[in-house]
Amino acid sequence: MDDLAARVAELEHRLDALEARGAQGPERAGPAVEAGDFWALEGWKRQLADLDAPDGGVLFTGAVRLPAGEHYEWQQAFPTAGLLGEGGGDRADAPAADRQRTADALAALGSPVRIRLLREILAGRRTAAELTALDGVGTSGQVYHHLRQLTAAGWLHTTGRGRYEVPGGRVVPLLVLFAAATP
Repeated sequence: MDDLAARVAELEHRLDALEARGAQGPERAGPAVEAGDFWALEGWKRQLADLDAPDGGVLFTGAVRLPAGEHYEWQQAFPTAGLLGEGGGDRADAPAADRQRTADALAALGSPVRIRLLREILAGRRTAAELTALDGVGTSGQVYHHLRQLTAAGWLHTTGRGRYEVPGGRVVPLLVLFAAATP
């Protein structure tokens, strides 16, 4: 329990530092790095060494509480070789299929209206009626088209009649993409 309290204190310290930097203006200079700032990265590098992954890898993680009250914790790690298509499976078409799935998932996010719908859903507006009532999202037919595209790509699923949500395992990855696309 002491370890958890220490980790929470460290996260609060980092959040305070980030908020202080954010108040200074929109410049995107690199953050001041202090000892211990890369604790997740250092742990991931140790795991990569144990995995004998000389090309490194990518790790993303998050603990999120959405405005509607849901809480998600997620961590995902990928060795670089797998992301670049090496060792994509024993099927000859696996790399091409992987590229297509990636392209479809990213293409579904290629619309400002879809990004808005996802943000609204994460914020708690979950029904088709709530979403079609928003200004600037188009007609109900257009909204349903966008919802179908997001569902087909795995960014949404239906939870009942006209009700949508981002699957729990996609919440943090989606927010990582939003953060990565922020200039």
